[in-house]
Amino acid sequence: MREPFLHFDKVTKSFGIMTVVDNLDLSIAKGEFVSLLGPSGSGKTTLLMMLAGFESPTSGAISVGGKRVDALPPHKRNMGVVFQNYALFPHMTVVENVAFPLKMRGASRSEIVERVNRALDMVQLGAFHERRPIQLSGGQQQRVALARALVFEPEVVLMDEPLGALDKKLREQMQMDIRAIHHRLGLTIVFVTHDQTEALTMSDRIAIFNHGKIEQIGGPADIYDRPRTQFVAEFIGETNLLGGRVTSYDEGILTIALGSSQNIRVASSTGMEPGKQVKVSVRPERIELGTSGQGQNQLIAKVRDVVYHGDHLQVQIEAGSQSLVVKAPRKADAPHIGQDVRASFYPEHGWIVA
Repeated sequence: MREPFLHFDKVTKSFGIMTVVDNLDLSIAKGEFVSLLGPSGSGKTTLLMMLAGFESPTSGAISVGGKRVDALPPHKRNMGVVFQNYALFPHMTVVENVAFPLKMRGASRSEIVERVNRALDMVQLGAFHERRPIQLSGGQQQRVALARALVFEPEVVLMDEPLGALDKKLREQMQMDIRAIHHRLGLTIVFVTHDQTEALTMSDRIAIFNHGKIEQIGGPADIYDRPRTQFVAEFIGETNLLGGRVTSYDEGILTIALGSSQNIRVASSTGMEPGKQVKVSVRPERIELGTSGQGQNQLIAKVRDVVYHGDHLQVQIEAGSQSLVVKAPRKADAPHIGQDVRASFYPEHGWIVA
C-alpha cells in the first residue's frame, strides 16, 4: 500500500459492556477507495462515524495526513459525508441544499454559484436547480447528497450505505457514477456497505469486518479468490467448503482426502502435517461438470437439483458426503437431475481457509 493518509491506531469503541470496534488498526492511502464490508453490527458504521467525528473512540488514535483528528469536531475535519437516507433539507431547493456547506464556511456568493454549478453538473443534475427533494426520485436525491458532499472539495468522502434504498438498476448506475467521480477527482473514499457485489465492483481494497475486527483486507480479487477464513469465504460471494484430511505435501501441492474416499489436490505456499483436518473453499464458477471432466481434481458426483438463473444454471451435486453448488453455463446438453457427472477443478482454484 502507498503511504498512509488515514490511519486508525488501536482504535476501540465500547458502549457500556459492549465492544463494537475492538483494538483495530487500519491505514488508507490518499486517493484510495476502501469499502468496509460486513454484516449488521460488525462495527463498520461505528468506525466511519468515529472518522467523521460523530462518535469518539473509547481508546486509540485517528489521524488524517499525519495529524490527530479524534478530538476535532466534525466541521473541522474537512470530510464530506453521504448517508443512506440522503439527509437533505426538505424546505430547501437543490441549489440551496448543495450550497449549504459553503455558506457554513463563509464562502462568497460568486464562489458558491461557481462551485454549486460545477458539483451539480458533475452528478448530472444541472437542470434541477430549483426543485425540492420531494420533487426528485430516490436516485436524484442521492445525487444531490453526493454533490453536497463534494461541493466544498473535502479531503475525504465518507459514504454510509448510500445506495441501500435504491432499486437494482439505479443502484448499479450510481455505483458506476461514484466510481467515475472517484477516478476523475482522485478522492479518498471510505464506503460502508453490506453488499458484497457493490464492494467488489467499486473498491480498490475491501476490509471484511466481523465482531469489531477486520478478518481480512485486500484487493477485490485477493479477497474473492484467496479468502483466509471460512467467514470471509462465505460472506463475500458464494463458495463450497470441502472438509478433508491432509495426507501429503509436495512442491506446493497439498493432497487432501475427503470423507467420500476421494482425494483432491490444492495449491498451498506452506506445508501441513499429515492428518490435519482442513476446509477447502472452491467457488461455484470454478467447477466444471462433464462425463470426462477437466482439471486435475475430479470428483464422481450425482446431480441433485438444477435451477435456471438466466445467464447460468445453478446445479447442486453430491459427491459422497460432500454437497456442492456449481454455476454451469447454459448449453444443449445441460445436466439433469439424477445424472452421474464428474465435477472437476484445478488445484489453484481451491483455497485452504481457517
